[in-house]
Amino acid sequence: MSGVILRGFGWRHAGRKRWAVRSVDLRIESGERVLLLGPSGAGKSTLLAALAGLLPEDSGEQEGTVEIDGLDPRKGRERVGIVFQDPESQLVMARCGDDVAFGLENRGVPAEEIWPRVDDALRRVGFPYHRDRPTAALSGGEQQRLALAGALALRPGLLLLDEPTANLDPAGATLVRSAVAGALDADTTLILVEHRVAEALPLVDRVVVLEAGGGVRADGSPEAVFRDHGDALAADGVWVPGRTVPPRRATTAPGDLLLTADRLGLPPRLAPTDLAVRAGEALAVLGPNGAGKSTLALLLGGLLPPGGGTLTASAPLAGRDARTPPHRWRAPALAARIGSVFQDPEHQFVTGTVFDELALGPRRTGRPEPEVRAVVDDLLARLRLGALAGANPYTLSGGEARRLSVATALATAPRLLICDEPTFGQDRRTWLELVDLFADLRDAGHGIVTVTHDAEFVAALADRQLTLARPAPAPGTPDGDRP
Repeated sequence: MSGVILRGFGWRHAGRKRWAVRSVDLRIESGERVLLLGPSGAGKSTLLAALAGLLPEDSGEQEGTVEIDGLDPRKGRERVGIVFQDPESQLVMARCGDDVAFGLENRGVPAEEIWPRVDDALRRVGFPYHRDRPTAALSGGEQQRLALAGALALRPGLLLLDEPTANLDPAGATLVRSAVAGALDADTTLILVEHRVAEALPLVDRVVVLEAGGGVRADGSPEAVFRDHGDALAADGVWVPGRTVPPRRATTAPGDLLLTADRLGLPPRLAPTDLAVRAGEALAVLGPNGAGKSTLALLLGGLLPPGGGTLTASAPLAGRDARTPPHRWRAPALAARIGSVFQDPEHQFVTGTVFDELALGPRRTGRPEPEVRAVVDDLLARLRLGALAGANPYTLSGGEARRLSVATALATAPRLLICDEPTFGQDRRTWLELVDLFADLRDAGHGIVTVTHDAEFVAALADRQLTLARPAPAPGTPDGDRP
């Protein structure tokens, strides 16, 4: 049993003026299944971290109280399982089976029970590999399934899921939702943060909406919340089922050829791939988890040397470096020509403030400081990050961190933008703003390549699609006989 009570709860991260979440009064009974909604920055992830006992007293300022079965969550962590927005941050072992077993071993589960529980958890989430698979060889979506298996293996009384299907292909997302539905005991409490609201509704019996400025905006059954508050919630950025999104079609025909891939690959992560990228065109790269989409994005961005085939940049993109492959360009030239947005935003943060993060690229390309400040101020305004200019990038919410990573790639005005899951963690309002931003860039002559599982984003923006297939496992490998 795991009942949750919050009384006037609030949390402000150390060094921040703005409260991440505030004035939350909430009671969740044991066995309830709750979908936690709210616009980006409303504090959903912070609230889950508090319930998991992951907000140390010396890392910020707390108001009010939060209890699980009458205990401070920091003293009852064994009751809680959590899957973070970034699954890589909770993978600690070199092999997948060992990673799932890690929590069981720390909890003192008898040795003879550990491996049956590990195998059962991996099976429930549809994990496609043997337990000896290296964790370093997993795609982002595969990491997410593994992290969920680790949480389910603990059989927690309270399960916290922070966008568990965000980086999964549709089939994988369906598997995870089925795994969650089948793994919960009758008295297991579930609190789920999820932007795929329509798909998540079968898992829950209650919806709680956080107000961006503090407090609870709405609380009740899904039917009642969306009936009584649907229009206002959609206007404030909540993904309300049934609200369609208008497409942004290109206003001109595609322009210059920018990049050409001929049998480009990196075995075993990416099979040989052919593609062409043009200015004034948005290309969506689709495919199941493990197909090598993120690897392709790194290759196209000049951040990995190819393991096979060739990647050729045209003169309109490369100028005098047209005969040199992008991975051999000097860093300032690469940043000015090709902008990359990684799947994990924090992998590209290197400074201590949001402002300096945005200023880094323009400064490295030699732009005068007044121009740098003008570029930064414009991006802060366009991506709703102005109030966070002085914040540490590592304290941002998932949606805010994603917008910052997109902004850093745009800061040098590259002719080509390569984005890996650019809409991850976005509420409806900021999602629409990103679509408009990308559409404006495309219509101004920039090339856009997006790796994504977001079908709505593809329908709204993409002019062309490329679908990758998972590479066949090499004969004789541990995965060679597995699906």
